[in-house]
Amino acid sequence: MKQKATLKQIAKELNVSVSTVSKALSNSPEISEPTKIKVQEFAKLKNYKPNNIAVNLKSKRSKTIGVIIPNILNPFFAKVFSGIEKGANDKGYNVITCISNESLEKEIHAMDMLSNGTIDGFILSISEETQKEQEFRHFKDAISDDLPIVMFDRISDEINCDKVIVDDFEASKDAVNHLIKLDCKNIALVSSIDNLSVGKLRAEGYMKALKDKGYNINNDIIIRTDNTDDFDEKLKKLFDSKKVDGIFALDEHASVMAMKAAIKRGIKIPEELCIIGFADGVWSRRLTPSLSTISQHGPEIGEAAAEMLIKRLEAKEGEEPQYETRVIKTELRQRESTRKL
Repeated sequence: MKQKATLKQIAKELNVSVSTVSKALSNSPEISEPTKIKVQEFAKLKNYKPNNIAVNLKSKRSKTIGVIIPNILNPFFAKVFSGIEKGANDKGYNVITCISNESLEKEIHAMDMLSNGTIDGFILSISEETQKEQEFRHFKDAISDDLPIVMFDRISDEINCDKVIVDDFEASKDAVNHLIKLDCKNIALVSSIDNLSVGKLRAEGYMKALKDKGYNINNDIIIRTDNTDDFDEKLKKLFDSKKVDGIFALDEHASVMAMKAAIKRGIKIPEELCIIGFADGVWSRRLTPSLSTISQHGPEIGEAAAEMLIKRLEAKEGEEPQYETRVIKTELRQRESTRKL
């Protein structure tokens, strides 16, 4: 293995001070451009690698953000992560990612593992089990240990921190109102995420839109569960026994299964049935017919979260910004599963 040079060795060979080498390698404006180039090229030739642990101890910063995502297979979280990474890289920060797999235990373990000086703060979306158990002590402990948190999408009002959300309630109202404008009379609600805060908010938006337009709430055409197998069985019964001409699906599983069930029964989409889903994953565009969806603009959520965390990390002592909840606007993307107005 090629031996790595030290700052002292580089300084000795170039006949400059260790301080000059250190400043040149960190691109300090105090050092002339020719000296910087000479030192940097020589350090590269000698395979010099900075001692990040020493740098971090000196600056008390790792320039690294810990990101905890509940489910990497969900296209929405993948899009948010791409935004976080871009926002962090633009400011010179690295990103370490952990997947909680919707587990409270894994979420706690990830935070414990990264809270040893590895990262400066967290960006996270709360796991399914954490929301179900309403166990938030690990978030409070991190904040009290001077590790700020930015929550996105799935948040808790119990935690005093920065948050980035979309207005799930208003977005759902808009979607249902669109179905009403398309002259849908029996609009079903289908959800396999009823244990999540976002699922509850979306369901409330559906109810409010119907009530505002004078529609009766028909519980026989509402499916709200947190189990995909249970959902699939209830969806089959919905199509077997109830006549619906509109469906508002609160998550990607519900959207895809509703489309498949309708097509299997020979129901014409959108002539006989209009469907709008929540979350704009790749399957929405690949389905035939393609699915009309509410896009949450995941990359924008990620960039906003990174910006808010870095702003807090780089604030001078005593000048930390007030906690903020930033709302990212959604967009209804009309495709083939809804009739044109």
